[in-house]
Amino acid sequence: MGWIIEQLAKYLSFPFVRYALITGVFISLCSSLYGVVLVMKRYSFIGDGLSHVAFGAMALASVLGILEQKMIVILPVTIAAAVFLLRRPQNTKMAGDALIAVMSVGALAAGYLMMNVFNTSGNVSGDVCTSLFGSTSILTLNSFDVTMCVVLSIIASLLFVVLYNKIFAVTFDENYAKASGLNTDACNLIIAVITAVIIVLGMNLVGSLLTSALIVFPVLTSLQLFQSFRSVTVCSAVLSVICSLCGILFSILAGTPVGSTIVAAEIAVFIIFYVAALIRRRA
Repeated sequence: MGWIIEQLAKYLSFPFVRYALITGVFISLCSSLYGVVLVMKRYSFIGDGLSHVAFGAMALASVLGILEQKMIVILPVTIAAAVFLLRRPQNTKMAGDALIAVMSVGALAAGYLMMNVFNTSGNVSGDVCTSLFGSTSILTLNSFDVTMCVVLSIIASLLFVVLYNKIFAVTFDENYAKASGLNTDACNLIIAVITAVIIVLGMNLVGSLLTSALIVFPVLTSLQLFQSFRSVTVCSAVLSVICSLCGILFSILAGTPVGSTIVAAEIAVFIIFYVAALIRRRA
């Protein structure tokens, strides 16, 4: 135990470790808050679709040679895709899940194709692995990346608190909320934009393929023991932050990939809550 504390104190003296912890806390907090909305509205798969769109946009930024300022490409593209998916007409011939699948696979394939055809790096496989699974990106953040993440996360969290009642109404009964005079289109637009921002930020933490885990797992875990919207939201936020902190610290000590370790921690907590729910029901 003393060795672990000594090692943690040593690693915490490095700025990149502190950056990773700060970023992890804010990203996991935002993803859990809006994850409750997406899961309740049965939009869980949108996280996967948008994460793949973000990967395609990042590949485009790499081809254009602006990887250092990649956010100016990734954010607008991902936001546009989120708005299109969440606000598309309901009477279209293509179902929502089919549209997400097409967009997800198409963006992933296009991104990988661009990174191979327009090779701007000597290690394409390594770049793709880092982008998809977040192997080292969280440990290579600079002060600007951390500042942007913190600012965007605070804005997203404050919007959730300020619009809590409206978000609650849109989540559970959108038709009734609209009939009551609530501007549901504006609420859905805000949710779409912030979801896209969270997906883009989550790429730095767990990579494109694992971003949806930050959105889904804390919520599903909380639903095992809690039923009310407020309780699920609070529990999801707490669990998400704890799992991210534990995952980052364990990955630094053990040398495991950050994103996979965080998701593994969330899976372990989900199993514990699931078993506890079974025991409670039988009791």
